[in-house]
Formats: sequence, C-alpha cells, structure tokens
Amino acid sequence: MIKCVYCSEELEFGRSVSRNDICPYCSRDIHCCLQCKYYDQRSYNECREVLAERVVNKEKNNLCEYFILKGAKDEEQGRQARAKQALEDLFKKK
Repeated sequence: MIKCVYCSEELEFGRSVSRNDICPYCSRDIHCCLQCKYYDQRSYNECREVLAERVVNKEKNNLCEYFILKGAKDEEQGRQARAKQALEDLFKKK
C-alpha cells in the first residue's frame, strides 16, 4: 500500500505503474516525480537517481526509466532479485 502525495488516500498496485495511471480519488498523475522514491528537493535536479534525466514539471507524468513508486518495496526487491539472478545465470560455470 502506498499513499497518494496529493490526497493521502491509500492506493494499491498489483503491477507496475504505467505512465498514464491516475489516482482514482483525486485524478492526479501517479507516474510523476512527486510520487517517486527518488524525489528529493535537496538533491541535484530534485532527484537522488544521478543517471535520471532532468524533469522540469515534477507534478506531471513523465517517461523516466528510474521511476519507482514511493513505498513499492516489494516491486523494487523483486526487480533487484531478478537482476541478481540474471547476472548469476550469465556468469554461471557450466
């Protein structure tokens, strides 16, 4: 469960967030910088992901490849586990 940064309603996503997803309560964009775990006003370009391209409007949907929904720990851990497994499979001795 995550909370919408605009209306504070709890949202549940059983899949990854698409660019066009909106909050069912306030109709604001979900795939935007303000909803991302890397968003940080004190960081350069307001993003802790150093490889991400600059996004000017933090409230609108965008095409950022590094977007991870705030509070979406299961998805991130799953992605990390899949990446680690892919590397292990790649370098596994036969």
